[in-house]
Formats: sequence, C-alpha cells, structure tokens
Amino acid sequence: QVQLEESGGGSVQAGGSLRLSCAVSGDTKWRKCLGWFRQAPGKVREKVADIVTVGGHTYVADSVEGRFTISQDNAKNTLYLQMSSLEPEDTAMYYCAAGWSCGRWSTPDEFDYWGQGTQVTVSS
Repeated sequence: QVQLEESGGGSVQAGGSLRLSCAVSGDTKWRKCLGWFRQAPGKVREKVADIVTVGGHTYVADSVEGRFTISQDNAKNTLYLQMSSLEPEDTAMYYCAAGWSCGRWSTPDEFDYWGQGTQVTVSS
C-alpha cells in the first residue's frame, strides 16, 4: 500500500506561483514513478509531470514546460510541483500518484495509487 497526501493548493492571480507538496508513505519500492496530474471540470485527467523515483529523470508536459518543475526530496519522502507564471487555464484539481510507468506516453491507468487532490484556482 502507498499513501499520498497533497497540500499547497490555493487561489492565486495570473502570473503568480504555487508549490504543491505530496507526502508519500508506505511501500513504494514497486512503484518506479511518481507523477502530478490535473483535472478541470468537464475535462479528462491529464498528466502534468512525472519523475522516476530512482535516478530522478523527469518529464514535463508541453503545456507547462518552462513554467512547472517536478522534484522529490527522498529524505522527506515528499514530491513537489513548483508552478510559476500560472494561467487561468491551469485551474484544476491537482493529484499526485504513484505508478509503474513514467514518461510522455504513460497514462493515468498506469498509476494505481492516488491522493485526494488539492485545488488550484488561477484568476485573471
């Protein structure tokens, strides 16, 4: 079992920044990938970024490239998503997840542990 708990969401104005955190606990040794996803009302869940837990190789979606950064602190068992230059289109519920496949082509179906989500709202 893996437990994930997000924090750090909130409301900001366009151009602002937020840092999301995800506390990771449990048996993660069989989950090679940690990722951030988001889902806006009426839209499908999309992956924002992921990171290979051993090695630290990262992937960031084209839509947030240059604005979002994913990182992990293994000593604190915490995953981060630093978001800057936020846009109203970034408004969504953000989830962290643990799975077995990282990279551009991995899908939400390849992540089997999910947090409850944290809301990010960006106003214009």
